Order: sequence, then C-alpha cells, then structure tokens
Amino acid sequence: MKKSFYVIIILLLALSSARAEEDLFAKARKRMVEADLKGRDITDPAVLSVMGKVPRQLFVARELQKSAYNDHPLPIAEGQTISQPYIVALMTQVLKLKPTEKVLEIGTGSGYQAAVLAEITDKVYTIEIRKPLAEEASVRLKELGYKDVKIKNADGYFGWEEYAPFDAIIVTAAANHIPPPLIKQLKDGGRLIIPLGSTTYYQTLTLVTKIKGDDLRVEHITSVAFVPMTGEVQKKR
Repeated sequence: MKKSFYVIIILLLALSSARAEEDLFAKARKRMVEADLKGRDITDPAVLSVMGKVPRQLFVARELQKSAYNDHPLPIAEGQTISQPYIVALMTQVLKLKPTEKVLEIGTGSGYQAAVLAEITDKVYTIEIRKPLAEEASVRLKELGYKDVKIKNADGYFGWEEYAPFDAIIVTAAANHIPPPLIKQLKDGGRLIIPLGSTTYYQTLTLVTKIKGDDLRVEHITSVAFVPMTGEVQKKR
C-alpha cells in the first residue's frame, strides 16, 4: 500500500511538471506570434492561428526544445535544419492556401512545415530525399494527429506526378533553378514558392504563379538562406 502511494505521488508530480512545461511552451508560442510574426509582416489570421497552435518543440531534439520558439533555424538530423518560425509563416502566407486546395512540399525535414500546412488543408503531400528523415517525420506526424499527410521518400526534383496537378508547391531547400517537373505539375493559377539562387550562400525567396501553360509570373519576396536541395537538381547546374 505504501509503495503504491509513492508511485501515485511520483506520477502526479510528473504530470504537474509536464503541464507546467506545456504552459511555458504555450506562452513562448504566443510571444513568437505577437513579436516575431505580427510584429513583422505576417497578417493572415489563418497563418497566425496555425503558428500559435502547432507545437514546434516536438519537431526538434529534446535538448533544443527550449529554443523552439526563438526566431532562428535549428539543426535536425542528417545535417538539415528546421526553418525559423518567421520564414515558415511567410512562405505559408505567400501561398494564400485555401482549405480545399492541394499542396506539395519538397523537403519534409522534421515535418513541421507539413504540420503547419495540414492545419489549413487536409490535402498535403510531402517528399523527403533522406530516408531517415522521411521515416521519422512520418511517425511524428501520425503521432501528432496529422494522419492525412502523405509522405514519400524520393527526389523532390521530380515532384509527385501521381497526385498532380497541385494548387501550390512549397520548396524548403535552396536551388539554382526551378525544377521543370514542378512547374509542369502546377495547376494553371497555381503558386510555387522556392529559395532561388546560390546554394552556397544566400537565395531570393521567389514566388512563381503559373498563369497558363508556360506563362509564368515571378515575384521576389525577400533574401533567405536555406540548406541546398540535393539529388537531380545538383546535376543541372
């Protein structure tokens, strides 16, 4: 009986500690939204709501969770990074994604951007070239309730023709050109956002709107620094 009592006390203390930790993360998320997103140029109510909801700390290693809501990238496995919250929000806002639209992500990473997209639409497709990251992200997203997100371990350069055409495509790795298959798999009126330029230094976050066929409208958003896209894209320099 005495042993059971101590076990109950330990469990209650652990539960209390977990709740206190989650409260801290919730406050950090709120601060991030107010200061780093609203405080800059993120104005889309849906994007702000989503960024204040998705638990970014669960997409990084335990030892980095206290930094999860600071406005800078964090390292993840395979030498990759999770983008800073502002850039995630900006890329999502620029796409102007609607709940009924289908979106393809190139570069799943830890799955954070896919989770953000999945809060807006249930038609999220994401490709990751590194198998360990694809497998880990798949498990993580399912555990967090994002069971409709479809993940593929493949070279994102070629897109995902099986589910094309897409209303929007988001590329979360730097490339020195836009992969032609991605333009082909974009609907007329569809939008593609990509960090375009030098894969060694800095890039320009570029929004491409497919007017019709090969007719494209290109807009430059801001300067960014992403890890390079790998695979077929490296052969096309």
